[in-house]
Amino acid sequence: MSSTIEIEKTNLEAHVDLCAQRYENIEHRLDAIEHKVSTLQDTIEKSHNSMVKVIISTAGTVVVGVLTVLITILTKMA
Repeated sequence: MSSTIEIEKTNLEAHVDLCAQRYENIEHRLDAIEHKVSTLQDTIEKSHNSMVKVIISTAGTVVVGVLTVLITILTKMA
C-alpha cells in the first residue's frame, strides 16, 4: 500500500486512476448495503403484517371466549 501512495504522490494520472477505482469500489459496496437494507425493510414489513394478523385473531378469540363464558353464566342464572 505504501508504494501505491508513493506513486500517487509523484504521478497525478496514477492518483486519478486509483481514486476512480476506489470510488467504484465504494459505489459497489454502497449498492450492496442498500440492497441488504431494502431486503431487511421488506422482511420487517412482512413480519409486522403477520404480527398484526396474529394480534387481531388472538383478540377476537379472547372476546368470543369471554362472551361465551358470560352467556353461559347468564343462562345458568335464569
